[in-house]
Amino acid sequence: MVTTMLAARVSPGRVGAVLGRNVAALRTGPSYWLVLLSGFFEPVLYLLSIGVGVGALVGGLELPGGGVVDYAVFVAPAMLAVSAMSGALSETTFNFFFKMKYSKTFEAVLATPVRPLEIALGELSWALVRSSLYTGAFLVVMVALGLTSPVGALAAFPAALLVGVAFGGVGMAISTLMRGWQDFDLLTTGQFALFLFSGTFSPVRDYPAVMEAVVAVTPLFHAVELVRGLAVGQPGWGLLGHAAYLVVMAVAGLVFAARRIQRTLCV
Repeated sequence: MVTTMLAARVSPGRVGAVLGRNVAALRTGPSYWLVLLSGFFEPVLYLLSIGVGVGALVGGLELPGGGVVDYAVFVAPAMLAVSAMSGALSETTFNFFFKMKYSKTFEAVLATPVRPLEIALGELSWALVRSSLYTGAFLVVMVALGLTSPVGALAAFPAALLVGVAFGGVGMAISTLMRGWQDFDLLTTGQFALFLFSGTFSPVRDYPAVMEAVVAVTPLFHAVELVRGLAVGQPGWGLLGHAAYLVVMAVAGLVFAARRIQRTLCV
């Protein structure tokens, strides 16, 4: 039903127009490029400091499917998933909220034939572009440091894009509920908690049982498990479950955001 609704209401040309507007915004000055670069370097610095630095003290870790890898190899795919998440959320939270609440960009766009769902799809497409830039560059770093093979990088790249789409959809949905900039403190806290406790720096099986059960239903956990399984060359049927979780997350966030735009701005 959701697929039918999307197909019936969406014009690729109008979605492309929304995406093109964001691309054109890159020409406004160097400040936006500096923001893009900062989003890439943060997970790289974590990888070098914790994955490589602390990894020299930790040694190897056993993967759930068997086999032992260096700690940096364990951490690197998690940082890749975090990079995809951060890139998508940065675009679909702060920037999306500003365009919706303060600059009135979406109100101007809705004065054209573009519909709310097409705005959401266009913004999500742009978030995917930003996320893909981060993940592509990060994978180059991983291959250069010997933390994954070229084949593993090629396998992990589409998974990282799915992570970006999933978090981008949810980011837009959350942004439509925000009342002001202060509310983003809660989002930042939640994002940081996911970053720390999603199997990024240690196996989830090492957590207490209650905490392990909680972590197992969080989105970044599924993102990390999917990307890590492909990057280290341990594919399995369980990865389909992680991918399905992210697909549902993306569709639900996209539809919710479109309906909220409709209800908030089309009155």
